[in-house]
Parts: sequence; structure tokens; C-alpha cells
Amino acid sequence: MTNRATITLDEEAFAFLKKSGGSNRSAYINELLKKEKRRALESKILKANREEAEDLNYQNELSEWEATLSDGLES
Repeated sequence: MTNRATITLDEEAFAFLKKSGGSNRSAYINELLKKEKRRALESKILKANREEAEDLNYQNELSEWEATLSDGLES
């Protein structure tokens, strides 16, 4: 499904879009938005990983549970 949108660009942004977008500006903008969405998600994941790594209570809890990883498994 596709949707139409009307946007307003300043002269510089529009000139860049004309130059970089080629004959299919919509596809170019779609690709830019998908890349930005992925970058934003990656940024959120990195932030969550940093917060997890800095949470000493969480790290201690993980250490305690690590001992149970091989419970019941034969080597």
C-alpha cells in the first residue's frame, strides 16, 4: 500500500532532492526514511545495551543465573 503526502522543502533541500533523487524522488525519499528508521532503532538498541551494562544489580542477577545454564545438560 502506498500513501501520498505533500511536503514543503526549502530551495536548498529541493535542489538536493532533484540532484540526488533522480527520476524517482519518491523512491529516494522512501529509502532515506527507511535508513533513518533503522538508524533510530539501532540507536535505541545501543542505548538500552549501555544502560543494561551499567546496571550493576542486573549484571549481578545475570551472574547468579549463569550457573543454571547447563543444569540438566550432559557434556
